[in-house]
Formats: sequence, structure tokens, C-alpha cells
Amino acid sequence: MNLTLKIWRQPDASSAGAMHTYQLADVSEDMSFLEMLDVLNEQLNAEGEEPIAFDSDCREGICGACGLMINGDAHGPEVTTTCQLHMRSFKDGETITIEPWRSEGFPVVKDLIVDRSAFDRIIQQGGYVSVNTGSAPEAHSVPVPKEDADRAFNVATCIGCGACVAACPNGSASLFMGAKITHLGLLPQGQPERDERVVNMVAQHDFEGFGGCTNIGACTAACPKEIPLDVISQLNKDLRTAIRHGH
Repeated sequence: MNLTLKIWRQPDASSAGAMHTYQLADVSEDMSFLEMLDVLNEQLNAEGEEPIAFDSDCREGICGACGLMINGDAHGPEVTTTCQLHMRSFKDGETITIEPWRSEGFPVVKDLIVDRSAFDRIIQQGGYVSVNTGSAPEAHSVPVPKEDADRAFNVATCIGCGACVAACPNGSASLFMGAKITHLGLLPQGQPERDERVVNMVAQHDFEGFGGCTNIGACTAACPKEIPLDVISQLNKDLRTAIRHGH
């Protein structure tokens, strides 16, 4: 297939960016989206133009580094990561607009690469449990109800890609935070720091410039791991409880 690609180019964080248009021919429908960008970069190299910078790592839908806005949708038209999106989702002759994540909390580094270290700083404020290291405990030493264990496992699948932020009109990271807080709040190991965790993570979230949640639901619709919207309700519940406890 032949494609017209409109791609955001920005030389560095302090420079202004703009959309650039490229033509790419003979794209196989079996290529992944990132493989298509690889082919475009080979073409640009051959023409003496600087290749387009974009993030990727595992290319298996595991790490979440590949996030892009594609035709205005986080990760593109399918509910998956960008690296697992294939060109058969597009049509011959189509114009595809490709941008970096849209969020004040994710400043552009270069071209399609954004700085997502804000997520790391949110995690550092409480997205963990403080336990002594050592050998693995006996599996039955700390009983956890199966319903809680299953839900904790499901929400722990969040890969922190940032699609929820990019899709949200408010640029909120509440789905990301809610997944982490719900996961740890369902387990016995997460109880001692539960109040402190939610207060500190929410404070860091706001400090980083992410917006507030107004329950639009675009976040969960774009999430490649299908994290449910009700983790935000759990986040709010934990926050109210922590405030009542004087945190």
C-alpha cells in the first residue's frame, strides 16, 4: 500500500516543532506500525535526511515504550500497543497523522519521543511495598481471597505506557495511579503504607502537571491492558479514607 504520513518533527525540547509530510510506497499490510516507521527512516537515511526519533524497546506489547498518537487516537485505531498495531488496520492511499503523547506531564524530548519519567516519580512516592528481602515465603503463609488475588493480578498488568493520559481530555493519570493503588490495596502487604501511599502519589501526580479526572472514560477505552475505570473509584475511596485518618 502507498501512504501519506504527517509526522511531528521537533529537534529538541526547547525548539518549536511542526508537522512534516512524507510519502511511503509499497508498505506491506503485515508490517507492524513501528516496522513501517523503520522503513521510512531507511528511506530518509538514503535521502540524506535525519531519521525520525521514536521510542521502542520490547516490541512485544509488554513495556509500553512505543506509545504514539495515531490519527488522534492513543496507540492508533486498535486497542493494543503501537508496536502490536499492524498496517492492515489502514487502507491504501490513506493519510496517517503521527504525533507524540499529548500531555503537559510528558514533555517532548525529540520528534515522537516524550519524557515519561513523571510516572517513575509517582511510583517513587508510594507505588511499592516496604518489606524485608529474603527467600520467597510459603505461598499459603499469607492467605489472600481468590477474588482479591485475581483482581490484583488483573490491574497489575498496567504497563505504564501513558495512553490513558494521552487519551484523556484533561491529561489525567488517574487510571495509571488507580491501577497501582488498587493492586497494592488488595494485598495484605500493601496495608501498612496504604494511607500514606495514596496521599503522596496523588500529590506527586498533581505536581507533575497532570489534570483531574472527570470520569469521561477515554482512558480505559484506550488502555492496551484494559484496566477498568473503577480503579479510579478505588483511588478516590482510598484518598478520602486517608484524609479522614489525618494524612
